[in-house]
Amino acid sequence: MVISRKVQIRLNVLLITAVIVAIAVFSMYEMGYLDELLTVLEKDDHIFYWMLLVGVLAEIVAGSMGMGYGVICTTTLLFLNIPPHIVSASIHSAESFTTAAGSISHFKLKNISVSLVKKLAIPAIIGAVIGALSLTYVGEYYSKITKTVIAFYTLYLGIQILSNAFKPKQNKALKRKTNLTRLGLIGGFIDSFAGGGWGPLVTGTLIKNAFTPRFAVGSSTVAKFILTITAAVTFFFTLGIQHWNIILGLLIGGIITAPFSAMLTAKLPVKKMFIVIGILVIVMSCITIYKSVFS
Repeated sequence: MVISRKVQIRLNVLLITAVIVAIAVFSMYEMGYLDELLTVLEKDDHIFYWMLLVGVLAEIVAGSMGMGYGVICTTTLLFLNIPPHIVSASIHSAESFTTAAGSISHFKLKNISVSLVKKLAIPAIIGAVIGALSLTYVGEYYSKITKTVIAFYTLYLGIQILSNAFKPKQNKALKRKTNLTRLGLIGGFIDSFAGGGWGPLVTGTLIKNAFTPRFAVGSSTVAKFILTITAAVTFFFTLGIQHWNIILGLLIGGIITAPFSAMLTAKLPVKKMFIVIGILVIVMSCITIYKSVFS
């Protein structure tokens, strides 16, 4: 079997990451900190292991559908009653690494339009900072209201994902004009404030408006990486680093799966995945809304 260049790049990233993790674990063992690490991982009813599973599933979906990582993670964490500001901070901390790996892959495969990245990333940085600062304040003092609003947003995204399964193919001759500055600004704010949504909104809009798919996905991924770093740094200075067990679970789960997502793309039935993931996000969002309103 011939391994594509994209898969080979991701396998190399996985190998390097595995070596780094192995060295770190061995070092902690030698210094006597391994027991403390296991204690951290077992906190909050072993949520680390649940997040490990969520990271794996979210990366499979993102790899095969080109979107959905943040939506699935946000929906799941809200469902588990994690405060909204902790949800977004944890997701963006973990995504800083997974989007970096994806950006490197797209860069080496020349799937990037520099001009498109600039037009999306610069306003996305502004939107990400505003979104993170807003969520830090609103999420802490008005957690119940914020949780309900974000759950309604993930419900909307779930409906959008489900509808994608039944949409006809876009006529590439009908390219629409896209306000990239506004798209980047809104996408950055929503992704930072709600914990996800850049893919369905920005990547989805670019493809729908007939941008070349490989450049739309590649450029959007790099812009997403830049906004993710911006949001993570903003949350770090406003909240510090909390819930390491959540961050590590999502990060390790995503890294494990990322190298194989390209192979999975060709094998998984994308239309059926749109239906399953869309229904799952809708159901979990509805339960979260019910619990927020009536609890």
